[in-house]
Amino acid sequence: MTTRKPAPVAPPPPGRRPHRPGSRAGQDDHLAVKVWLRMLSTSNQVEQAIRAKLRERFGTTLARFDYLAQLERHAGGLRMSALSRYLMVTGGNVTGLTDQLVEEGLVERKSDPDDGRSWLVRLTPKGRREFGVMAAEHEAWLKAMFSGYDHAQMQQLYELLGRLRLHLAAGSEQAAP
Repeated sequence: MTTRKPAPVAPPPPGRRPHRPGSRAGQDDHLAVKVWLRMLSTSNQVEQAIRAKLRERFGTTLARFDYLAQLERHAGGLRMSALSRYLMVTGGNVTGLTDQLVEEGLVERKSDPDDGRSWLVRLTPKGRREFGVMAAEHEAWLKAMFSGYDHAQMQQLYELLGRLRLHLAAGSEQAAP
């Protein structure tokens, strides 16, 4: 009686441990960690590219672009405290950016008629024009970055990320006391 030798197994790809029958590790090994790392690295790559393009093309920063974008969405202006919340930065950061943008004529700061202790900030006509040019180019850069995907793929990615966002929001609500 002859004994058959098992067929040779191809080595795993570099950086991957071989799968051992009976072990819990497999193709889904650490998949959640891998997905998170892929999302994080991709987001960082896109952000770095946008930062570089804003600096090269307009001599501005992503923080300034985000600030102007928030004011564009709120034509009547925003209280500085609300702007700070939307941008997720301290009031001191908003004050510093506001001072610079007022000096450049891109935003104006006025006393809030509903609360004399607060300031409202809004885009000036010059700020609206300059932001419009930046926003159009920003969108074109993003379209170019995603040009390898058709509309259906982009829609699917958008929906999957939206589902994840809702799942995470629901989880944080459940975890809150």
